[in-house]
Amino acid sequence: MGKERMLVTGGHSLEGQVRVSGGKNTAVAVIPATLLSDEPCTIENLPDIEDVHALADILAELGAKVDYEPGRLMRIDPRPAEGISISYHNAQRLRASYYLLGSLLGRCGHAKIPTPGGCEIGTRPVDQHLKGFRAIGAEAGEIGGMLTAEGELTGGDVFFDMVTVGGTVNVMLAAAKAKGNTTIYNAAKEPHIVDLANFLNSMGARIKGAGTDIIRIRGVQYLHGSTYAVIPDQIETGTLMIAAAATGGDVIISGCIPTHMEALSAKLLEMGVKVTDSDDAIRVHVVGPRRAINVKTQVYPGFPTDLQQPMSALLTTAKGTSIVTETIFEQRFRHLDEIRRMGAHVRVMGRTAIIEGVSELYSAPMTATDLRAGAALIIASLMARGTSEIYEPGFIDRGYEHIEDKLRSLGAEIRREALL
Repeated sequence: MGKERMLVTGGHSLEGQVRVSGGKNTAVAVIPATLLSDEPCTIENLPDIEDVHALADILAELGAKVDYEPGRLMRIDPRPAEGISISYHNAQRLRASYYLLGSLLGRCGHAKIPTPGGCEIGTRPVDQHLKGFRAIGAEAGEIGGMLTAEGELTGGDVFFDMVTVGGTVNVMLAAAKAKGNTTIYNAAKEPHIVDLANFLNSMGARIKGAGTDIIRIRGVQYLHGSTYAVIPDQIETGTLMIAAAATGGDVIISGCIPTHMEALSAKLLEMGVKVTDSDDAIRVHVVGPRRAINVKTQVYPGFPTDLQQPMSALLTTAKGTSIVTETIFEQRFRHLDEIRRMGAHVRVMGRTAIIEGVSELYSAPMTATDLRAGAALIIASLMARGTSEIYEPGFIDRGYEHIEDKLRSLGAEIRREALL
């Protein structure tokens, strides 16, 4: 794929209805989990994003039979897969490549994965993952840019020093077919943890407690095939909600799960934005000025770190001074350096950003530095006067399915063009 830029002309109020795609964070856990199955599986409602394309290539590299229809489903027959390692090139294409460590360890008792790629948003250590593998009977370590794990898994008690989504997923994958019982303490509670447990249970796994901080897994010998649809994307839902609020719009976001969005909905209501929901839809309607608020990222069910960047972009035009505290990743304010070019008044001190709302932003050329930063630059551009240029839009494609098509359907003026 050649170099591209995204062009966004601000000043258009978003109005209408848009449907959310399947969840990125669920997809990148469920697809590796199919390697644990002893029969073919079909995964539906997969988003058409780069991370899913990369995982299709990785499963094929391992020897699995993969029939992928982008934007629809993936049929996976894991039985022919014999590989226990993946190439450096494929590992670098996404952060979640390290989930192959847990699934291959559970499948083969041996795995060797290059340290993963993904977005540069701060230190993302894997020590808790390796600690979890050791607690259930594996020898695990990191040497020469490779993550390794091997051994006969016997189950055990896993005590995480900190809440880790990746570590929780990896231990769930490895423990599903371990000989004994595994208990994960201080487990992550995100919706995609619950969805992964539901998928594994649909194949015959015995996992209880997902969605709480204690998950209990009784290992089984055999997992049968399953057809499973992943849940809607929580972060895409939130990004579209913020885009509606940023443009003074009136948007219905359908096919979502409103209970997953409660932390964001509460903050938008605090800003003065009207948020109403039904069974599977959320309406965001702006009727007056947006007020400044304070936001602090937390593990689920708190305010998601993945929505901090789009939210802080919105706050640059809120009336008053907002304080945003990032407790998860220390390098998640790099997008604000770009938005300053547009006239935003922002000071960053460590893990805190102080944002003084301005009456309007002005278009500027900017560069996306990671996936959610790219979404934040789109939000800022939708608010700005003039046409902004966003370079490196490939970051955005890692986690948002055809985001410009969805925004255009709501009235945004947004397009891509190839760079010569």
